[in-house]
Amino acid sequence: MTIWVPIIKNTLGPRYRAIALAIGDAVANGELAPGDKLPPQRRLADALGVTVGTVTRGYAEAEHRGWVSARIGSGTYVKKSEAASVFGALSHSQVSGTIDLSLSLPPPHPLREQAMSAALSALSTSSDALRRSVAYTGSQGSEGHRAYLCQWLARLGITLEAEELLITQGGQHGISLALSTLLRPGELIAADTLTYPGAISAAQQAHLKMVAIAFDDEGMRMDALEAQCARQPPRLIYLTPDQNNPTGARLSEARREQLVALARRYDMWLLEDGVQYLPSEQRGTPLYELAPERTLFVFSTAKVLSGGLRIGVLRAPFMLLERLAAGLRAQSWMVPPLMVDLVCHWVAQPVAEELLTWQTQELAARQRLVSEYLEGYALSRQPSGSNVWLTLPEGVRALELCARLNQQGIKLTSAEPFCVGSAPAPQAVRICVGAAADQATLRRALALIRESLEQPPLATVTV
Repeated sequence: MTIWVPIIKNTLGPRYRAIALAIGDAVANGELAPGDKLPPQRRLADALGVTVGTVTRGYAEAEHRGWVSARIGSGTYVKKSEAASVFGALSHSQVSGTIDLSLSLPPPHPLREQAMSAALSALSTSSDALRRSVAYTGSQGSEGHRAYLCQWLARLGITLEAEELLITQGGQHGISLALSTLLRPGELIAADTLTYPGAISAAQQAHLKMVAIAFDDEGMRMDALEAQCARQPPRLIYLTPDQNNPTGARLSEARREQLVALARRYDMWLLEDGVQYLPSEQRGTPLYELAPERTLFVFSTAKVLSGGLRIGVLRAPFMLLERLAAGLRAQSWMVPPLMVDLVCHWVAQPVAEELLTWQTQELAARQRLVSEYLEGYALSRQPSGSNVWLTLPEGVRALELCARLNQQGIKLTSAEPFCVGSAPAPQAVRICVGAAADQATLRRALALIRESLEQPPLATVTV
């Protein structure tokens, strides 16, 4: 009789923990269904070449994380998800069968919910956290919280000082706060021709004029920016230098240096968005290190831990902190300390590092699937990025492709929401590989995308 044998992906930590994480993966992607019985511990130990004690600890860890339950004298079984049974009807994708690849999300994993549950449980019995949760704090965030977040960010390769930070309610809040504080209505902000829609919305809300700067595979073109500066220098430049959203283009090191020189010559602020997380080896030199006196840096937990936490940081030159804090006070007075405590507890646990290691490997694997299914098409992305920019073949219209795929239950995003200014939208779509429930779901979506691209009606230009 064939038994289920896990695929051990994480070899960096203890083997028992790798077994537990493999069980979590199998539960998440449906390989193990609620009620399935796990193999006897001795048989699985023989299959994996480990001791029985290692498997026993792995099963215990999986049970601790809520994926399985042990029944004395019977075995270990996959648990039924109470949350899914109660709230599953609220998920449109689950009900309709839609595979929504239109939102840039981190890949789902049971560890996210388990880490949230553990943090909430811990805070509910922490007298210090409960005391902070019902008290006012400074608009910049408490010194202890900022120092703790700096320690965590340092482990991610992001070196910041607590004295230069404000805690925000996510990356979008950080962008809006920076724009509303530094610029007056009618002033000019520059960005890549295609950029994050949230930045476009924030500029509109602040009644700013947004100008598009041409870019290519090496990021924003400095000749185009210099030409704009000669006409009318922007007050601020917004960039996602390590991974343009939506195209994935990365600003080259040479252009970073040129950008800083232009910013100093024309006295422009730089707003650097680092929310779209990449491992340190895939990132360039931060702008806040090259020009600390004029760079504001935005980071968030959204793409690393959970989008629902709504906690981030805004790094700014010291001379701006009081103005930014005053702006934050005017908007919401402060960020709820309870949510910051929750993040601090979460990142202190080994699960945070395990989750990020898994996520980086998972996104890289999903990008390889894109290469497999969309070989021969024009793709732009980063090796461990969550987005893919697909430039469509001649004659294929993005809106038509999106409409056809939507009828088949696949949701993508065309270029229109990312366009700055009045330039025509390119015939391209963004595919968010991280949003798929698992690799099997992504395979189904990519196969349908390929099939749609190859259909003759789409490839024919109507005159």
